[in-house]
Amino acid sequence: MLGKLMGDGEDFINEVSTIGRIHHVHVVQLVGFCAEGSYRALVYEYMANGSLDKYIFSSNKENRILNMDKLLEIALSVAKGLHYLHQGCNMGILHFDIKPHNILLDHKLTPKISDFGLAKLHPKDHSLVFMSAARGTIGYIAPELISRSFGTISHKSDVYSFGMLLMDMAGGRRHNDLKAENSSQVYYPSWIYDKLNVMEMSKNFDIFEIDDFERKLCKVGLSCIQTRPMDRPSMTNVVEMLQADVDSLQLPPKPFFSSSDPVPSINISMDYSKSELSIILENK
Repeated sequence: MLGKLMGDGEDFINEVSTIGRIHHVHVVQLVGFCAEGSYRALVYEYMANGSLDKYIFSSNKENRILNMDKLLEIALSVAKGLHYLHQGCNMGILHFDIKPHNILLDHKLTPKISDFGLAKLHPKDHSLVFMSAARGTIGYIAPELISRSFGTISHKSDVYSFGMLLMDMAGGRRHNDLKAENSSQVYYPSWIYDKLNVMEMSKNFDIFEIDDFERKLCKVGLSCIQTRPMDRPSMTNVVEMLQADVDSLQLPPKPFFSSSDPVPSINISMDYSKSELSIILENK
């Protein structure tokens, strides 16, 4: 990865200092880096199969290259990698940009978390993180990163992004798809929650064409995208949930952003000219 240094090169320095201390099978390995004049280069291990997004965003589930067992294995592996970042290093590492594009697959389709340009280190004995501006990708960014009225920033912000990743993997589509067949399916988390709720209430799991794989990822994903950080599981719990039997998992309450319930009023004022503001618009 080579580019001309912009601003003070904070993202570059941040990525080198963060990923240089990480050694985990599900986190991409930094091989080296170079700084020459105004140019900077990061050299990572080669990931032959590219990013996860090209494998899961298919218009037809039958055309998926990765089968359900492999997708579940990938979800669990990414969860373990994220748990390592939060708890396994000397310093806690918050990624702040978990999404399909930042999950890379090697020649054996082993997933690895990549892109630490927005990451932040913090002492593990400090559960809360203080930041002057939001970080992340629209659609995956946790509510508290936009407005503190939703709660405080912590490792639970990564949990929210991971939940949205699970929703993408379960549905085989972007969770906010304006090209959906009908308006009720535009926002996948809301649509699938309603279906799962009917199934749970009726105890008839054959009423809709939703397999156990999709049910599991959605139940875990919906738990992760609860509006208030305190209502989300830790990554330790997420790993346990992904390893559990789907029928043992409870359907969580419907998140604010997946319902017609009133959401706390937000007054968002963002100065996109400030270098510390790092919100990314995802290309559809």
